[in-house]
Amino acid sequence: MLSMTKSLQRVRGTQDILPELETKFHWIKEQARLVSSKSGFSAIETPLFEMSEVFHRTLGETSDMVFKETYTFLDRGGDSITLRPEGTAGIARAFISEGLAQKLPLKFYYSGPMFRYERPQKGRYRQFHQIGIECLGLDHPFSDVEAISMAADLLKKLGLEKSNRLLINTLGDAESRATYRTQLVDYLTKYKNELSADSQLRLEKNPLRILDSKDAQDKKIIQDCPKMQNSLNTNSLHFFDQVQKGLSQLGISYTVDPYLVRGIDYYTHTVFEFVTDLLGAQGTLLAGGRYDGLIETMGGPATPGVGWAAGLERLAELLPSELIARSILDVAVIPADDVSELWALEVANAVRKQNQVCEILWGGNVGKKMKKASNMKARFAFILGSTESSSKTVTFKNLSTGAQESKSLPETLRAISTI
Repeated sequence: MLSMTKSLQRVRGTQDILPELETKFHWIKEQARLVSSKSGFSAIETPLFEMSEVFHRTLGETSDMVFKETYTFLDRGGDSITLRPEGTAGIARAFISEGLAQKLPLKFYYSGPMFRYERPQKGRYRQFHQIGIECLGLDHPFSDVEAISMAADLLKKLGLEKSNRLLINTLGDAESRATYRTQLVDYLTKYKNELSADSQLRLEKNPLRILDSKDAQDKKIIQDCPKMQNSLNTNSLHFFDQVQKGLSQLGISYTVDPYLVRGIDYYTHTVFEFVTDLLGAQGTLLAGGRYDGLIETMGGPATPGVGWAAGLERLAELLPSELIARSILDVAVIPADDVSELWALEVANAVRKQNQVCEILWGGNVGKKMKKASNMKARFAFILGSTESSSKTVTFKNLSTGAQESKSLPETLRAISTI
């Protein structure tokens, strides 16, 4: 019996999305859909798993996501399969395999579960959920500004505009990045033996990732390292300057963080994060940037891109309750006796046809049902006894004001639709 009980526990790093949390998820996804659609973005959905090369090749073999965190396995056909750890690479694969190059520019938004084998902690799960956008085919710096503006609009709609701050940085174009890489490696090599084991590995293949190290000793070393801004060529300086001017034009406050990098190899130029101090160590609410080299790396045509993603779990944890406080239950139908139960079915059906949410409360006395309706935050209680059943009327009570009256069913439906 003990082993059976243990086998029925949730897998570590997962959670059951119970109704209260699912309500928040739905709210967030709906706001993201509205913000995205207003800017011409359309929904896309890619498979939960891909051939491993889609992620392992594009994300960089030394990125933490590939090096430590992907769920990778051989299927029965012997193919290496990986559960998607993020959304961008799958969309880039779809762009190539579905032959979408002739339809540029393309704007997509998405939502769904992602999978990473990380140490579970507050705000971090092994199966988690993201919303995100991707804009393909536009290489203008103001495309980055629009993406950031959409993110800011979403956080404002979620009531989070005062609980976060925007950090931005530039990784420059390929030429600038190569110049900076040489300077950074020259500097860090002097401290190689003092770096953490992870950073020593990154020094060989992906030294920019060391700038994002959480190791205390690494942080001390990188305090005096060369700055990316000093390696930017004219094109990269102009691009980043335009991004900053665009943000200022829209009144979006930001801070340039020279140590901000992405944990994925395909980013270029702009990178950004909206961060908060309210979630402890897991303080990133939304992150993204430009990835002009990604699709070409995957074997497709050179195609610029910019996008971002946000975790639903973290957003939901901060979501102000008043934003979703409006009752999702419009009417609680309360049959007072057995005779009125058939009438209750008809009344509830009529309410639902009016596109209002309605539940019939079966069993128990009227007093208990009224208390339950109040606890469910119903807007109205429809009380149906033998009198109402025989006369085809409804006694309805506004649970906010306490006002109560009896009317015919059509009159009742008209009355509650105006309140």
